[in-house]
Amino acid sequence: MKTTCLQEHLRKSLITIERIVGRNLTLPILNNVLLKTEKGKLKISSTNLEIGINTWIPAKVDQDGSITVPVKILSSFISGLPSGKKVQMELKNEILIIRCEKFKAEINSQSADEFPIIPKVDGKNINNLPIDEFINGLTQVVDMAAQTETRPEFSGILAKFEKNNLKLAATDGFRLAEKNINFANNEINSLVIPQRTIQEILRIIQDKDGNKKNIKLILGNNQILVEFGDVQLISRLIEGQYPDYQTIIPKSFVLEVFLNKKELEESIRLAGFFSSKISDVKFLLQIDKNVLKIFSQNVDVGANESQIDASVKGSGKGKNKELSISFNFKYLIDGLNNIKNQKVFLGFNNESSPLLLRGENDDSYIYVVMPLKV
Repeated sequence: MKTTCLQEHLRKSLITIERIVGRNLTLPILNNVLLKTEKGKLKISSTNLEIGINTWIPAKVDQDGSITVPVKILSSFISGLPSGKKVQMELKNEILIIRCEKFKAEINSQSADEFPIIPKVDGKNINNLPIDEFINGLTQVVDMAAQTETRPEFSGILAKFEKNNLKLAATDGFRLAEKNINFANNEINSLVIPQRTIQEILRIIQDKDGNKKNIKLILGNNQILVEFGDVQLISRLIEGQYPDYQTIIPKSFVLEVFLNKKELEESIRLAGFFSSKISDVKFLLQIDKNVLKIFSQNVDVGANESQIDASVKGSGKGKNKELSISFNFKYLIDGLNNIKNQKVFLGFNNESSPLLLRGENDDSYIYVVMPLKV
């Protein structure tokens, strides 16, 4: 193999593919990147056996070939070379020789035959998907998936294709996010995509320049392929039935509260500085005064209290007409960050029932959080 390419193209490609590579002691070849000349370009690939990424960059190919080298040392060396300069790579006696102006490196390699095959995905191309809404929807739900191996389905994001609708959902058992996207299609299918896969898709799209409408989504047999320009990501899907989360979404409310999102978010953030080890803040809803008070207290630090004017519909219980309920303030902030409206709706029932948040007059995105028992 002998090829020449620009340092900047090679550096960006290595940054894209190296993020999925972790230190693997049982299968050292997974610590490597595959370099392969293909149709007048240089193909660069990595895999962790669950996710595979292929990228292609322009190159002058003098001799076809393929080889694998440790990705960390290659990426570090290429990143240290002068930007905009040509980089020549040549394979001699299982040594990859890299030259760039006055710089030279020799990296021990392993045969490309030992590198795991990244599968090709033959399946249904999802056409007419509103890409901007799809990407925004993934961003709104991805962080709510669980960090668990005991219930793999909880560690993924549900993508449920219904007639004229795509439903994205994620939950960790303590909070839940659901996004509905209008999507003119006849596809009826449900798949659970690993959280890591979604995170990589979002990172690649944020790193790349260009029109998001160029994204291609293909569903195969227990696999998904996402293609964006010169980058291709292939991932396995999570097997198993996604839990029936709809049963925990409140359908009616004793109290319906409307208030300014910015004021609520600021009050919760301030209360967070004084929360205890379980990150709790207390909501005290005074129904007859149309007021929401937020409390937090830490015996080692002190206490905090703030008050927000609110529009309250419904009736409370007891002579004081108050509802007191505690939440993890970090979970509340996560939900509010994903609501784009200036005013938010909060749906309450009682001290032990989940709280529902959404934008005013907008049910395309809902966020449900369980209260704390303190």
